Amino acid sequence: MTENFDAIIIGGGHNGLVCGAYLARNGLKVKVLERRHIVGGAAVTEEFHPGYRASTFSYLMSLLHPKVIRELELKKHGLEVLPCSDMYSPLDDDYIVFSDDVKKTQKQFGRFNKHDAGIYPEFDKYIGEAANVVRQLLFDVPPDPSKTDFKSLKELAGFAWKYRKIGNKLYRLIDLLTMSAEDFLRQWFDDTRIRAVLAYYASIGTFVSPRTPGSAYVIIHHIMGEHEGAGGWGFIKGGMGAITQAIASYGRTVGMDVEVDAEVDKIIVEDGRAVGVALKNGREYRAKVVASNAAAPVTFLKLIDEKELPAEFVRDIRNYRTRSSAFKMNVACERLPQYKGLQKALDDGALGSFTYPTYIHIAPDIEYLDKAYTDAKDGWYSTEPFITPVSPTIVDKTLAPPGKHVLNLFGGHAASELKGSTWAAEKDNLVKNTLNTMDRFAPGFSNDIIAMDVLTPDEIEKRVALPSGHIFHGELAPDQLFFKRPVKNYANYRSPLKGLYQCGSSAHPGGGVSGIPGHNAAREILKDNGKKMR
Repeated sequence: MTENFDAIIIGGGHNGLVCGAYLARNGLKVKVLERRHIVGGAAVTEEFHPGYRASTFSYLMSLLHPKVIRELELKKHGLEVLPCSDMYSPLDDDYIVFSDDVKKTQKQFGRFNKHDAGIYPEFDKYIGEAANVVRQLLFDVPPDPSKTDFKSLKELAGFAWKYRKIGNKLYRLIDLLTMSAEDFLRQWFDDTRIRAVLAYYASIGTFVSPRTPGSAYVIIHHIMGEHEGAGGWGFIKGGMGAITQAIASYGRTVGMDVEVDAEVDKIIVEDGRAVGVALKNGREYRAKVVASNAAAPVTFLKLIDEKELPAEFVRDIRNYRTRSSAFKMNVACERLPQYKGLQKALDDGALGSFTYPTYIHIAPDIEYLDKAYTDAKDGWYSTEPFITPVSPTIVDKTLAPPGKHVLNLFGGHAASELKGSTWAAEKDNLVKNTLNTMDRFAPGFSNDIIAMDVLTPDEIEKRVALPSGHIFHGELAPDQLFFKRPVKNYANYRSPLKGLYQCGSSAHPGGGVSGIPGHNAAREILKDNGKKMR
């Protein structure tokens, strides 16, 4: 027997749940279908060794928007944000701490270069204003500049009028979209160690060098949350899965139905319209609206027969770049890494109220970041990867047995497709390179490991269907942003098929656990159905 709904959401990741929750809140009968045994997508908490739980994929709350937190009552449904230390970067013979406290960071930079310390407040203001421009765009539907019908021209004119006062700040955004992180930062800072502190953000989740044109924009993408006082950087008690559990919990209170172990086999299309889905278990569900939280290549190249779509659109989706280089290791350990320079940092009072840094960047200079990329760019992996070790058990004791710890190691670069080999053959070597790097900056760390869950790009794709393991559902490059995300003509959360919408991170404004694509897609779905979102 076929069941009918007002809306079906493909994928129970955070954006799919957000979209479904908003639709249910506004009176629609909603069904969310998740292929795994647990909702959450890349925002899940799972046991990887007896007694040890980790945020399997995403590992920090940095972009979850306060609007989503407030409107979906996530704190009421269990969301509890725990503090995160300032970023600590161990060097071979020293350390740098980077903080959103300008004076604190200025003092740190002054230990290495007086000029860089002196100019930092001006840089912070500059980058903050550029980030504010981007923030204003987050909830907008990108206009289509190619359309010339009256409605589209009116929307474009309205967009231009809304942002008429941006003025010269527009040039800042253009610089970030076109310049490499290294060139952009070199305009401000002389010391390569200081430039590396900021250029590191351009490398997280992207397969680029800090010398790649356009990489400067990714700095903004990552720090937007850091400067968003109501959101900001933080750990979630119980891990990142607590975010998606809270969204699902709220959704259920407004009537959203969530089904796990429900993998969609295909989207049912009739006369140019999406009318439902068929599951791999043989069941079918019908709905007026189908919204896909899956990445664009999955939605349009795997779940739909290509003949149902325009040839040019299919070609554009095929050319949408999802080449990934991220890997993740979740580690159970006897004790946390003893980083070089840590005692000096504690003696200097550089970590404030923290006695151990919870958030670390390992990449001592620009050359290190660039070499990590060049090692991998032709289909291999870094000899010395950049690594983000994150220590949630400093503030969250629910994740490990008493006295033990969980360490999340997120790193790069590791090409999703290897040249002349496979990840089955190379996984152990990647682990070796990563642990050698950790031991360089935290001597003896590898001796304290109890167990590990290693996620190479292919394993990430296998587990949560991120194409090539790309954490953003696709590159954050200038030609894959705003009115070209994921492709031209369809950045408005819609698709060539009536009734089929995009609500995942392939849509504007892109990846990260923000909830914004899900929110915006729900708003557009309701608009098309004569409703105003509340």
